[in-house]
Amino acid sequence: MDQLDVIIKTISLTMGVAWASGINLYAAILVLGILGSTGNITLPPDLVILTDPLILIAAGTMYTAEFFADKIPGVDNGWDTVHTFIRIPLGALLAAAAVGEVNPAVAVAAALLGGGLAASTHATKAGSRVLINTSPEPITNWFTSLGEDVAVIAGLWTAIHYPWLFVIFILIFILLLFWLLPKIWSGVKKIFSMLRGLFQPAQKLTKNNEQ
Repeated sequence: MDQLDVIIKTISLTMGVAWASGINLYAAILVLGILGSTGNITLPPDLVILTDPLILIAAGTMYTAEFFADKIPGVDNGWDTVHTFIRIPLGALLAAAAVGEVNPAVAVAAALLGGGLAASTHATKAGSRVLINTSPEPITNWFTSLGEDVAVIAGLWTAIHYPWLFVIFILIFILLLFWLLPKIWSGVKKIFSMLRGLFQPAQKLTKNNEQ
């Protein structure tokens, strides 16, 4: 039973950092780094580097920037687009580091699963923001962004202290993604189709005037 608990704790931390990275990478690094440096948790050897003051300062600076950028409609979409190339690979890297010093094949498997989970949470976040930003009022955007920040902190706290509960949550979350992501993608395509329809008449009018 003790061995099973160790495995569940490892899976929980591995999937936890990947899941959180897809939503807010810098918050995830800050939470782990602060908890590790204050002795509240014992990080795997490959994640101890997150307790380095330079990394904490860098993560804190970037988290501050994201905190404000993420609450401005339109800016948050650009921020998410750029972070497609940051959250996913670093989510995979953190997941691999979270398994500790094990067989390299296990680390590679963790990186693949972690990268996939980070990509899924990132896609859910970015796609949802596109849909939310169709509303001109900023309140929904602010509450959504604050909710994401809280979710990252609460999720990692659960992954560390209640690994069995977090593993169950992740399994349910993955099942929900099969239902949710196609709907988000369909909504995003409709929005881009509407935008294309708005610009096409203007382009046709310009061409007719030129002729």
